[in-house]
Amino acid sequence: MALPPRVYYTLQEVTARWGCNIADVAGWADASRFRILTGIPAIRCGDEVVAGKVVLSPMELLPLFRRCGTGPTEGVMRRIQPMGRQDWLLITDPAGGIPVAVADMLILAEEVHAFEEENDMVRRVAAGPGAATPYDWEGMNIALIVRIHDHGLPATQAELVAEMQDWFADRSDGKKMPDSRSIRRRITPIWRALRREDA
Repeated sequence: MALPPRVYYTLQEVTARWGCNIADVAGWADASRFRILTGIPAIRCGDEVVAGKVVLSPMELLPLFRRCGTGPTEGVMRRIQPMGRQDWLLITDPAGGIPVAVADMLILAEEVHAFEEENDMVRRVAAGPGAATPYDWEGMNIALIVRIHDHGLPATQAELVAEMQDWFADRSDGKKMPDSRSIRRRITPIWRALRREDA
């Protein structure tokens, strides 16, 4: 049985995955392309007590994201945004704010995958020496053909997407599989063509 898909990526994992600088990641987060999160112990923001998962403002921690790599690895945040809210809260206790390390900053996996889809990063196909897609889409197509040939189509497209996601998971011990939207995008034309034939 495969493990479920991962929930978070660290900033270091994202920079390695995308081949970019941490300053780029901070810039995209500041432009609201995704959110940088961390976890905090209980603090007080005026009359409110906040704990757990919160959103960070990268521009308020700018020295941590220097392109030259000479910045500190830990900063102090004095303002946070609780998840699910649009307002920013000033930390009043502890009065000086709380420390946050770059190593403890996370991006939701669903936001990483959405960013990759939006920027055509998942769909890259071989375009020359050394260029390759991060996923074995050709292998998935073969598995898809064999599945349909041997067993026909399942009742719903969602079942077929789930089976193909399991196929990726089985080949990477659950560590490297695309999100369901990426798989669905590739399966949908096949599904529609075959369903038209059935009609």
